[in-house]
Amino acid sequence: MDPGLVAQHLLNGLMLGVVYALVAVGFTLFFGVLDVIQFSHGDVVMFGAFTALAAVIGLGAAGVTSDPILLMGALIAAIVVTALLGAFVARMLVLPLAKSPPLHVLLITLMAGTALREAVRVFYPQGSNPKPFPRLLPDGAVELGTLTLRYDVLILLAVGIVAIVAVHLLLTRTRIGLAVRAVAQDAETASVLGIPFRTTVLATFALGSALGALAGVVNGLYYSEVTFSLGLTLGAIGFAAAVIGGLGNVGGAIVGGFVFAGLQTIGAVALPFASAYKDVFAFAAVIVLVAWRPAGLLAEPSAERV
Repeated sequence: MDPGLVAQHLLNGLMLGVVYALVAVGFTLFFGVLDVIQFSHGDVVMFGAFTALAAVIGLGAAGVTSDPILLMGALIAAIVVTALLGAFVARMLVLPLAKSPPLHVLLITLMAGTALREAVRVFYPQGSNPKPFPRLLPDGAVELGTLTLRYDVLILLAVGIVAIVAVHLLLTRTRIGLAVRAVAQDAETASVLGIPFRTTVLATFALGSALGALAGVVNGLYYSEVTFSLGLTLGAIGFAAAVIGGLGNVGGAIVGGFVFAGLQTIGAVALPFASAYKDVFAFAAVIVLVAWRPAGLLAEPSAERV
């Protein structure tokens, strides 16, 4: 096979992996602090993308024409609004049910995601139709034989990797990161040691949702389009990636995102006659992986709480 073509597939897989890893980290953060699955997370990602689009349109209507300013405004609006939305979901829906059976949290977050998705479809102008996302990054590309290095893809890839590294440093090198890890390890002991449980949970949900917003914006810029059903796809893939890596393990979620993107890429290359079924191939491979390693590829040994 042409090395340039292989490199092109690798670049595309890395780009998808960054998006999936950002979504998966949110799922694993939520599970880590409360042992719950926040099934509205995919729709929160979608809401972040639409918030960014609305911000671009609003700034454009106000006379702003600079692409960097439009992009910065879109990112800030999406991250802030979605972080607040994530904290709201935690405060009003998840925390009140913290001691309830996990099925209750699963159901209420699933319904919340459906309500959010339908609200965008109904109240956003022509929300049922795909929306073009403005191209706010530099055009152009470098041609290296059969390998095409688009400037916008390289920028998005760099932004995603920087965000992933920043989250890792936040969780391992800061006080809030220490608090999150302590609550995830043992919430009761963390509370006894003076770590504010509720505040830590709200901050964790805000962080995970903000990462989801970034994933939604990156996805919109990459595909130049957003749809109200975006959260269904990214939510399913992000959750699958978190499970592959091991729920509750941030590093595992990142690895899981790239593994799922790799499976999609392999499916598209190995099945050129049916590349539309690459998702089928990827999810089938996930089923095999989960059957082989139910706890995930990088699952941490669980400690018994007494």
